Amino acid sequence: MLRKSSRFALVILACGLAVGCGKYKRLADTAIKTTETAVGAAGDDVVKYANDQWQPIVNALASAKDSYAKGDYKAAIASVQDIGPKIQAAQAAASAKKTELENAWNDLSGGLPKMVDAIKSRVDILSASKKLPAGLDKAKVDAAKSGLDAATSAWNSAQDAFKAGKLTDALAQANSVKDQATQIMQSLGMTPPPAAAAPAAK
Repeated sequence: MLRKSSRFALVILACGLAVGCGKYKRLADTAIKTTETAVGAAGDDVVKYANDQWQPIVNALASAKDSYAKGDYKAAIASVQDIGPKIQAAQAAASAKKTELENAWNDLSGGLPKMVDAIKSRVDILSASKKLPAGLDKAKVDAAKSGLDAATSAWNSAQDAFKAGKLTDALAQANSVKDQATQIMQSLGMTPPPAAAAPAAK
């Protein structure tokens, strides 16, 4: 009689665990699917501009799926239970960074063409001049002309990157062009415009 009771108790326990397991499995399945939907709808900007916050979210989802596959449904749920606020935070950070980069680009794109035009005008005048100002020689003028061609090409590449939505690359190239243009102006005895602080292109 004792043995029958023990076996009956074990059967009841097994059934209880199965019911509980089924419950957690359904919850884990729902949590993972909900997270996948949220991750898929977050947009590409979070990867571009807030990857340091986005990668842990992706890793958490992968961890949840791994735990689910192993039958550890509680762990799967725990991996993604607070994922919603983290996704929102990553989106907010990405939006702020994108705005920062766009503002920096607007500042540079407003001033760089003027610098390039000023250099071109100066180079044309010097190239046509029979006598160069003190401190300048033909080698410096030729170097400035060559540097201007390179800077113009780099600026065109920066604009192409911006049009393609690659803000980080565009800003990095634009900053490089500004540095080149500043050096050329200084070599020709010109006064570069005041340097504007630009955010690091990460």
